[in-house]
Amino acid sequence: MCATPEMPPPPARFPADERLVRDLLAAQFPRWAGLPVRRVAREGWDNRTFRLGAELLVRLPSAAPYALAVAKEQRWLPVLAAALPLPVPEPVALGTPAAGYPHPWSVYRWLPGEPVDPLTVTDLPRLARDLAAFLAVLQAVDPTDGPAPGQHNWFRGGPLTTYDAQVRGALAALDGRLPDRLLREIWAAALGARWDGRPVWFHGDVAPDNLLVHDGVLAAVIDFGTCGVGDPACDLAIAWTLFPAASRQVFRRRLGVTADTWARGRGWALWKALVGHASARERGDDRQVEETGAVLRAITEEYATAG
Repeated sequence: MCATPEMPPPPARFPADERLVRDLLAAQFPRWAGLPVRRVAREGWDNRTFRLGAELLVRLPSAAPYALAVAKEQRWLPVLAAALPLPVPEPVALGTPAAGYPHPWSVYRWLPGEPVDPLTVTDLPRLARDLAAFLAVLQAVDPTDGPAPGQHNWFRGGPLTTYDAQVRGALAALDGRLPDRLLREIWAAALGARWDGRPVWFHGDVAPDNLLVHDGVLAAVIDFGTCGVGDPACDLAIAWTLFPAASRQVFRRRLGVTADTWARGRGWALWKALVGHASARERGDDRQVEETGAVLRAITEEYATAG
């Protein structure tokens, strides 16, 4: 990922394993020390994640910048949970640095369900509608004193200009392998799309791994580490990263998105896909090249249709 003054490169991640979790529990929460601990297969990047017994989950931030989200989640998740129509993570304990581990950490209730997989969720229009309904309620929660965009959430909810250098760097690295002129036009349109300045709550990382389904129906939304109060357009990127055209329109209509907000959301999706595509090509990751390329095609095709 290209670095900018506002967006430093991802930090080195701290190693953590089941033994470390057991040591932390024994020192701070001995009532859980005898429970089995096993790493979660799809744990994401920001946290080392472990199942604790049948009902709990341990999350250890993988680096100092990600640890900034711990206090935020402890403070705000109970507030959000009381207002939201679906389960979200429930913090039950706050751990402190110990046993060689340098960051605060959390214990949560385990939420059942499987991450969204577009190959197994057959009713994507319903998923689009249910997700939009969830986000609409999230945006309606009182934002007073909520966390503004910053390093704690990698500036989600802030202006897209924060990522301009990354987008331009990715396009330069791709060196004409993509429709450069069109992608620059889409990015310029996103940068020029106005926000009314009214801050609302946003999740910040609405992605398949953070959406749990049961029998193909949205059952919970997890990982609020990048949440905050600001411009909610960042939560729209999933319209292009997950949903095909028909479901994308269901999502937009249910959420009641304006043209300017939609353009900014498209910009968020473009930033993520472009940087991921350039990085995947550099690493020779053919699978991610194809996945990010498909998102970029969806963005350009939808933009051309929107005219």
